[in-house]
Amino acid sequence: MFESTLAQTTYGADTGSAGMIPMLVMMAVLVIAIAGMWRVFTKAGQPGWGVLVPIYNIFLMCKIAQRPAWWVILFFVPVVNLIVAVVMSVDIARHFGKGTGFGMGLAFLGFIFYPVLGFSGAQYGGSPTATATAPAPQQMTETPTTDDQHEEAA
Repeated sequence: MFESTLAQTTYGADTGSAGMIPMLVMMAVLVIAIAGMWRVFTKAGQPGWGVLVPIYNIFLMCKIAQRPAWWVILFFVPVVNLIVAVVMSVDIARHFGKGTGFGMGLAFLGFIFYPVLGFSGAQYGGSPTATATAPAPQQMTETPTTDDQHEEAA
Protein backbone atom coordinates (compact mmCIF):
# COMPACT_ATOMS: atom_id res chain seq x y z
CA MET A 1 0.00 0.00 0.00
CA PHE A 2 2.70 2.51 0.92
CA GLU A 3 5.14 1.14 -1.64
CA SER A 4 3.06 2.10 -4.66
CA THR A 5 2.38 5.65 -3.52
CA LEU A 6 5.94 6.31 -2.43
CA ALA A 7 7.41 5.02 -5.66
CA GLN A 8 5.17 7.28 -7.73
CA THR A 9 5.70 10.46 -5.75
CA THR A 10 7.42 13.13 -7.80
CA TYR A 11 7.81 16.72 -6.82
CA GLY A 12 7.48 19.27 -9.61
CA ALA A 13 8.23 16.88 -12.46
CA ASP A 14 4.61 16.37 -13.47
CA THR A 15 3.80 19.99 -14.30
CA GLY A 16 3.86 19.48 -18.06
CA SER A 17 4.44 22.59 -20.16
CA ALA A 18 3.25 25.05 -17.51
CA GLY A 19 6.83 25.73 -16.40
CA MET A 20 8.11 25.89 -19.95
CA ILE A 21 6.16 28.98 -21.03
CA PRO A 22 7.59 31.38 -18.41
CA MET A 23 11.06 30.06 -19.17
CA LEU A 24 10.60 30.75 -22.91
CA VAL A 25 9.31 34.25 -22.20
CA MET A 26 12.29 34.92 -19.94
CA MET A 27 14.70 33.66 -22.60
CA ALA A 28 13.05 35.87 -25.25
CA VAL A 29 13.36 38.94 -23.01
CA LEU A 30 17.01 38.08 -22.32
CA VAL A 31 17.82 37.72 -26.03
CA ILE A 32 16.09 41.02 -26.87
CA ALA A 33 17.90 42.83 -24.03
CA ILE A 34 21.29 41.48 -25.13
CA ALA A 35 20.58 42.41 -28.76
CA GLY A 36 19.58 45.93 -27.67
CA MET A 37 22.73 46.43 -25.62
CA TRP A 38 24.81 44.99 -28.48
CA ARG A 39 23.35 47.64 -30.79
CA VAL A 40 23.98 50.42 -28.24
CA PHE A 41 27.61 49.33 -27.94
CA THR A 42 28.13 49.23 -31.71
CA LYS A 43 26.45 52.62 -32.17
CA ALA A 44 28.93 54.03 -29.66
CA GLY A 45 31.87 52.53 -31.59
CA GLN A 46 32.56 49.73 -29.11
CA PRO A 47 32.61 46.00 -29.89
CA GLY A 48 29.12 44.54 -29.57
CA TRP A 49 30.39 41.21 -28.28
CA GLY A 50 31.67 43.07 -25.22
CA VAL A 51 28.13 42.89 -23.83
CA LEU A 52 28.63 39.18 -23.22
CA VAL A 53 31.87 39.48 -21.23
CA PRO A 54 31.42 40.23 -17.51
CA ILE A 55 33.34 43.20 -16.09
CA TYR A 56 34.58 44.09 -19.59
CA ASN A 57 31.04 45.22 -20.44
CA ILE A 58 31.13 47.59 -17.45
CA PHE A 59 34.47 48.95 -18.70
CA LEU A 60 32.91 49.56 -22.13
CA MET A 61 29.92 51.26 -20.54
CA CYS A 62 32.36 53.57 -18.73
CA LYS A 63 33.90 54.43 -22.11
CA ILE A 64 30.47 55.08 -23.65
CA ALA A 65 29.50 57.28 -20.69
CA GLN A 66 32.93 58.94 -20.93
CA ARG A 67 33.74 58.13 -17.33
CA PRO A 68 37.19 57.03 -16.11
CA ALA A 69 38.02 53.33 -16.27
CA TRP A 70 38.58 53.13 -12.51
CA TRP A 71 34.79 53.48 -12.07
CA VAL A 72 34.65 49.73 -12.76
CA ILE A 73 36.03 49.26 -9.24
CA LEU A 74 33.10 51.22 -7.82
CA PHE A 75 30.74 48.52 -9.08
CA PHE A 76 32.21 46.17 -6.48
CA VAL A 77 31.36 48.49 -3.55
CA PRO A 78 27.88 47.82 -2.10
CA VAL A 79 25.40 50.71 -2.32
CA VAL A 80 27.94 52.82 -4.23
CA ASN A 81 27.42 50.50 -7.20
CA LEU A 82 23.73 51.47 -7.35
CA ILE A 83 24.54 55.16 -7.45
CA VAL A 84 27.27 54.68 -10.04
CA ALA A 85 24.95 52.56 -12.21
CA VAL A 86 22.32 55.32 -12.21
CA VAL A 87 24.88 58.04 -12.99
CA MET A 88 26.39 56.01 -15.84
CA SER A 89 22.96 55.17 -17.26
CA VAL A 90 21.97 58.85 -17.27
CA ASP A 91 25.31 59.73 -18.93
CA ILE A 92 24.79 57.08 -21.60
CA ALA A 93 21.28 58.38 -22.27
CA ARG A 94 22.56 61.95 -22.59
CA HIS A 95 25.30 60.90 -25.01
CA PHE A 96 22.55 59.46 -27.20
CA GLY A 97 20.52 62.66 -27.00
CA LYS A 98 18.02 61.37 -24.43
CA GLY A 99 17.02 62.93 -21.13
CA THR A 100 17.45 62.02 -17.49
CA GLY A 101 14.16 60.11 -17.39
CA PHE A 102 15.35 57.83 -20.17
CA GLY A 103 18.60 57.33 -18.26
CA MET A 104 16.64 56.26 -15.19
CA GLY A 105 14.80 53.81 -17.41
CA LEU A 106 18.14 52.41 -18.57
CA ALA A 107 19.19 51.98 -14.94
CA PHE A 108 16.02 50.39 -13.57
CA LEU A 109 14.30 48.85 -16.61
CA GLY A 110 17.27 48.18 -18.84
CA PHE A 111 15.68 45.12 -20.44
CA ILE A 112 13.13 47.51 -21.99
CA PHE A 113 15.12 50.71 -22.49
CA TYR A 114 18.34 49.28 -23.97
CA PRO A 115 16.47 47.66 -26.89
CA VAL A 116 14.53 50.90 -27.40
CA LEU A 117 17.79 52.86 -27.50
CA GLY A 118 19.58 50.27 -29.61
CA PHE A 119 16.90 49.83 -32.24
CA SER A 120 15.81 53.47 -32.45
CA GLY A 121 17.33 56.12 -34.65
CA ALA A 122 19.30 57.62 -31.75
CA GLN A 123 22.92 58.29 -32.62
CA TYR A 124 25.87 58.43 -30.26
CA GLY A 125 27.07 62.00 -30.12
CA GLY A 126 30.01 61.63 -27.77
CA SER A 127 29.27 64.94 -26.07
CA PRO A 128 26.10 65.11 -23.97
CA THR A 129 25.65 68.84 -24.54
CA ALA A 130 26.07 68.58 -28.29
CA THR A 131 23.27 66.05 -28.72
CA ALA A 132 20.88 66.91 -25.92
CA THR A 133 20.59 70.69 -26.22
CA ALA A 134 21.82 71.80 -29.63
CA PRO A 135 19.11 72.31 -32.22
CA ALA A 136 19.41 70.65 -35.57
CA PRO A 137 21.27 72.82 -38.07
CA GLN A 138 19.06 74.51 -40.63
CA GLN A 139 20.25 74.72 -44.19
CA MET A 140 19.48 77.88 -46.05
CA THR A 141 18.76 77.26 -49.68
CA GLU A 142 18.58 80.10 -52.11
CA THR A 143 16.82 79.87 -55.40
CA PRO A 144 19.12 80.62 -58.27
CA THR A 145 18.38 83.93 -59.90
CA THR A 146 19.37 85.21 -63.26
CA ASP A 147 20.04 88.73 -64.40
CA ASP A 148 16.69 88.78 -66.24
CA GLN A 149 14.80 88.26 -62.97
CA HIS A 150 16.66 91.17 -61.34
CA GLU A 151 15.77 93.46 -64.25
CA GLU A 152 12.08 92.49 -64.09
CA ALA A 153 11.98 93.24 -60.37
CA ALA A 154 13.42 96.75 -60.93
